[in-house]
Amino acid sequence: MRNLNLDQLQTLIAIADLGTFAAAAQALHLAPPTVSLHIKELESRLDAVLLLRGRRQAELTPAGAALVEQGRKLLAASDDLIDLVQRRASGREGLVRVGVSAGVSTRLLPLMLEALGQRSPGVEVRLEAVGSTDAMQRLQAGTLDIAVVASPQPAAADIVLTPWRTDPMVALLPSAWNAPAQITPDWLAERRWASFAPATQMHGLISAWFGQAGHHPRPFLTLTYPGALKSLAAASQSAALLPLEEVEDQRHAPGVDIRPLHPPLLRPMAVAHRRLPVPNPAVEAVLQVLAAFAS
Repeated sequence: MRNLNLDQLQTLIAIADLGTFAAAAQALHLAPPTVSLHIKELESRLDAVLLLRGRRQAELTPAGAALVEQGRKLLAASDDLIDLVQRRASGREGLVRVGVSAGVSTRLLPLMLEALGQRSPGVEVRLEAVGSTDAMQRLQAGTLDIAVVASPQPAAADIVLTPWRTDPMVALLPSAWNAPAQITPDWLAERRWASFAPATQMHGLISAWFGQAGHHPRPFLTLTYPGALKSLAAASQSAALLPLEEVEDQRHAPGVDIRPLHPPLLRPMAVAHRRLPVPNPAVEAVLQVLAAFAS
């Protein structure tokens, strides 16, 4: 049986990321001959050429690229296993990996983490920014425990999907614009507006909202961080289209106004998690907190 040496695997990944043996040696605090020995022993163990050593840079072979891709997952799983053992040994409940899309309110997240800390102080949450499609794939692969995703999502084996929130979308506008009481596609199509990047649920929702009124305007700017979108409106650069929950902190802010959209536009979200044969108390604790913030 050809077992992998994790130190050697980490060396290969470092070379792939940094490009040279010397850079990998420096990053890993290893002597250059040790790095070369790691790769030589790894190639011998697998009976495969993993790197092509050029004058300036080392390049992965197809076999090396495959090993690096899967090796990253193996190292992450190894870290998680060590963390799990240490947590159990110290009496802590566990680590829960939660994927959140760009549309999840940055106002709600701290409140949810605070509530979790009060109810289950032994549970630690590792948040990862990940798109809904990738999150569903990672749930199936076992590299996420819970994900907050755009709804609807295609059914997936062993994944439980529960409706979570349906928040109305609104426009955050510079006060100087003297906007009407409701923002229509006709009015906004003639002005600068910004929202989330293409390939996100938000972008698709907003494009459809304009499209139903016969408009296909291009956004002034697309970003993935809600705070940056809000700052555009505060600086009188453009309108920002965001969920109402995300702009609650702007209700009394000077220089901006919040206006509902007409026709109304809703952003539905769901909580997805893996169906486990034996319930995980830490995962259950996070699911209970998420349920408390449902709407």
